[in-house]
Order: sequence, then structure tokens, then C-alpha cells
Amino acid sequence: MIDYLNSIKARDPAAKSILSIILTYPGVKAVFFHQIANFFYLAGFDLLARIISQASRFFTGIEIHPGAKIGKNLFIDHGMGVVIGETSEIGDNVTIYHAVTLGGISPSINSNAQRKQKRHPTIGDQVVLGSGAQIIGPIKIGRCAKIASNAVVVNDVPEFATMVGVPAKVVKIDEACPEDKKVPFTPYGVDEKIKDEQ
Repeated sequence: MIDYLNSIKARDPAAKSILSIILTYPGVKAVFFHQIANFFYLAGFDLLARIISQASRFFTGIEIHPGAKIGKNLFIDHGMGVVIGETSEIGDNVTIYHAVTLGGISPSINSNAQRKQKRHPTIGDQVVLGSGAQIIGPIKIGRCAKIASNAVVVNDVPEFATMVGVPAKVVKIDEACPEDKKVPFTPYGVDEKIKDEQ
């Protein structure tokens, strides 16, 4: 738990203390309640899992389906309006800002097997999803990719790519990741150089 909280402090300059993160960050509460909801979902108590997730949504403004798979150290910053769909998969050390949607496609549903098919994105480790980004369908976002604010992504994204626009296009490919300590963490997924070029 302390590693999780320290990972948030490292990514958020507004985080003044571990106590303030625990008491005032809705993303921390949403991830905590998701772990409980996911436990009951996997145990086959779907209704109870959905009740827990909806209660969490009421208190945090963040909607995470109990079936979503979430890796370690997910940081949902601000969080209001974040939606994470049922078959979403999120890797380790991912940062998500407010109003992001990990949305699904809606295939025709004629059987339980079709209900269980992959409909939502898979997000790799160390990805940053800027505010308002919409990631739609069973696509893959590569490790260390950065999705700019309000970008709409409907196709796979390569590792280290920075995506901007509607539809999103690659504007930069990095050679390293913040975890490698060779590049700094980029809040909202876009650095000053990229913004100047747009």
C-alpha cells in the first residue's frame, strides 16, 4: 500500500502528504472499492459487485466495472467522469486523468459467450491517458504510450508513442519510459515541445 501511495506522490506535484492522498483523492478510493467489487465479481456475486461499484461511483464520480482488470499503482487523478468498461485491462503504473473513457464496442449479443467477448481496450504499463481521452474498442495501447487530452483512439497504439487529435495520430515516438529514469513523467500526456508544434 505504501508503494502505491508513494507512486501517486511521485506523479502529482499537488500531493503534499500520504495522509492527504488517502483522505482526499477520489481515485484512491475508487481503486480500493474496485478491488472489493472485483473480488465478488470473480466469485460469481455479480449483483453485489455491481452495487459496490455503483456506490463507489456515487461517492467518487469514477465508474469502474467490477470485471475490469487493473494492475498495480493505477493513479486516477481528479477522476470525475472516468469510465472503465467491463473487459478493460490496465497494466502497472498507469495514470488516468478526468473524463477518460475506456469504452467498448457493442456487438450483437445472442449468447452468454458473446457477452464475455473482449470489447474494451488493453492499456500497457506506464501509459498516460490525458483528460477527456476516449479509447474505444478492443485495441491495445503499447507500454509507455501517451494519449493527449481529448484524443480519440480507435486503433492500436505502439509503445512509446504520443497520440494527439481526432482521430488520434502518432506525433512522436520516445526511446525510453519514465520508469527508465531517462525521460521525465509527462502529466496529461503532452510535453511543452509537442504543444508548441501543434
